[in-house]
Amino acid sequence: MLPYIIGGAALGAAGFAGYHSLAWRSQLYGETFIGTPGRDKRLALTYDDGPNDPHTLHLLDVLAKHEVKATFFLIGKFVQERPDIVQRVIAEGHVIGNHTTTHPRLPLLSAANVRAELEGCASALRDAGFTHEKIFRPPFGLRRPATLRVARELGYTPVMWTVTCWDWKKTTADRVAQHARRQITGGDVILMHDGGFKEMGADRAHTVIASDRIIGEYKQRGFEFVTVPGMMAGQSQNF
Repeated sequence: MLPYIIGGAALGAAGFAGYHSLAWRSQLYGETFIGTPGRDKRLALTYDDGPNDPHTLHLLDVLAKHEVKATFFLIGKFVQERPDIVQRVIAEGHVIGNHTTTHPRLPLLSAANVRAELEGCASALRDAGFTHEKIFRPPFGLRRPATLRVARELGYTPVMWTVTCWDWKKTTADRVAQHARRQITGGDVILMHDGGFKEMGADRAHTVIASDRIIGEYKQRGFEFVTVPGMMAGQSQNF
């Protein structure tokens, strides 16, 4: 019986560890910024995996129409491929964060390789003449203490989210918007995707359309859309 008990305990511990490595709000492995959930009527739109042609450009049109600023967590390899899209993101007043160079599963990497992934993305931006906020989102949301330790050593604040729209897979704008509505309470960091980590050209038309709907609806309800650094301002106790 004892081996079964030990084995069960080991599986339970592994499951517990695995859960907290990807749970959006978990702070077990280190503090991450998740907004100010339930405390106010601000919302921070964040978009991962860009720049992506053509959907980042279409999304920028939507944000400009609504006069909303968002936060884009960019992948270094795509920055190198399409710096012109990044230039427009910056020119229109949006915030850029680090989403690594190649979008790996960071907990599987050594500390040295985690550092290389973050520094590679920063270098891609710097080489193209861009600066970025010292904010970082781990690919897939996966992190362990060592992951966050490296990020903080490099001066980054890790950023997670409180609302996910499940838009990285094949879906519809209606479903994306409905996912957001079910979760938004105010003070939320909303996760969406303007690109796909595997290659340029991922279809994110549903995200663009849903963003238009979400912004219009929540502006009418008196919500304010801010960038992640804007939400962080004065809220250091929350990360």
